[in-house]
Amino acid sequence: MDFGQQPAAHCEGAILAHSLRVAGTRFRKGRVLSAADIDSLHQAGIKQVIVARPGPDDVDEDTAASALARTSAGPGTQTRKPFGGRVNVVATADGLVQVDANAMERCNRVSEAITIATVPDGARVRGGDLIATIKIIPFAVPRSDLTAASAAARNLLSIAPFRPLRVGHVLTLLSDTTPKLLELSRAGVGNRITELGGTVVEEQTVPHEEAQLAEALAESLRGEPDLVLVSGASAIVDRRDVIPAAIELAGGQVDHFGMPVDPGNLLLLGTLRSTRVVGLPGCARAPARNGLDMVLERFAADLDVDSATVIAMGSGGLLKKSASRRRSSRAPRIAAVVLAAGRSQRMRGGNKLLESLDGQPLVARAARAAIASEADPVIVVTGHQQEKVAAALEGLNVTLAHNSDFRDGLSASVHAGLAAVPPGHDGAVLMLADMPDVDAELVDRLMAAFDPVEGRAIVVATHSGTRGNPVLFARRYFPDILRVTGDTGARHVVDTNDEAVCEIDCGTDAPLVDLDTPEALAERRRQ
Repeated sequence: MDFGQQPAAHCEGAILAHSLRVAGTRFRKGRVLSAADIDSLHQAGIKQVIVARPGPDDVDEDTAASALARTSAGPGTQTRKPFGGRVNVVATADGLVQVDANAMERCNRVSEAITIATVPDGARVRGGDLIATIKIIPFAVPRSDLTAASAAARNLLSIAPFRPLRVGHVLTLLSDTTPKLLELSRAGVGNRITELGGTVVEEQTVPHEEAQLAEALAESLRGEPDLVLVSGASAIVDRRDVIPAAIELAGGQVDHFGMPVDPGNLLLLGTLRSTRVVGLPGCARAPARNGLDMVLERFAADLDVDSATVIAMGSGGLLKKSASRRRSSRAPRIAAVVLAAGRSQRMRGGNKLLESLDGQPLVARAARAAIASEADPVIVVTGHQQEKVAAALEGLNVTLAHNSDFRDGLSASVHAGLAAVPPGHDGAVLMLADMPDVDAELVDRLMAAFDPVEGRAIVVATHSGTRGNPVLFARRYFPDILRVTGDTGARHVVDTNDEAVCEIDCGTDAPLVDLDTPEALAERRRQ
């Protein structure tokens, strides 16, 4: 790939390396310069620009990132759309991330231009959590490097999904054991098992004495649990203490005592008639993350838990400052808001959103595009002819938000839609229901580009340099949008926050085409 400063007049088809302000318009980094762009540069007196020109054996950044993501992401993962040479990978199920660190290192050694970053091996995640990102540093990479990196990275990332554990719980009592202590032990175990999707199927309380505990352990196996947990009234301090002695008296064995995790040092692993038994440390009564969580997560993910596994937990085993049992990032949560409340005044008496195109009402077509995207939930704002619009959406997985002030203009519909966005969401993509060519692929491209940390907090669909719709806004702009009044959307918010705007050129006129008149609808039907 050629890279450097060149005469602007010779740069048609080249990739702009750095953003420029050209006659009041921002030419953003990564823009492929057209003949019209060259003319604009000339008119603005810009004679030199820094550009990149991929060679015949180079692969562009988005294509390369997507190819490497498909190769490296294994079971339990999903790759998102590329943007700027980056593809994010998310988990599709609750479980533990499995990372082949050696494979990842081999891949990252192929070229400094090709990178994979993941959460730590064994990290606990939920479905939808961000677990890896593939980033191509320059605008293109040699195909030979991509091939080598893909070979090194094959299936280096996967999720071991949690299965619903059936757990037996035995608590022991001393003469001074208080009801409060028992309740803390029950809650400490019960909450953890529930969070992992499992169930405590049986609970017993017996004196802290070898023979009676041995009987209780044997009894607990009759329900065929996946695992038996023992909350002792007194901590285990030796392999010959009460709990390990009771396991052996019942015919079992002690597999490992002690672990290099703090809190959680005094955890014991045993086996009784092929069922694993865990003697719990005292910290298991507390909600903070400790060694028990690390062990339970592996059991739930159906992964090995033996001496070697426990010993290896020392790396990352200092947990004293970890207040939460689940520490992970997540992919942004984005809602889709489909605006369908207008009166269709230019349709001369009809409601354009109820008009059929390709066998379905326009409003249903827009809603289906949003549903097929990665946005969730899909909120449709109704107003004019509310009942008819709702009927056109019957059976679709949408949330209806009625705008009783629809006569006040588009801004009132935007306000109603944003009010329905769930509190935990990071943003919303605003869609117009009369734009028939906006599809799920376009919505997903906006979501892939969205990254407020990197300065992409407003993402706008464009065509040939003209901004259109949809537009994705980070939640931090909701208050500004809610101050907009009249028959306008949120265009003013876009225009006054240019430093946070990312434009996505769609390559088609989909972001610009709406159907406002009978003539426009008739012409679209003829195509």
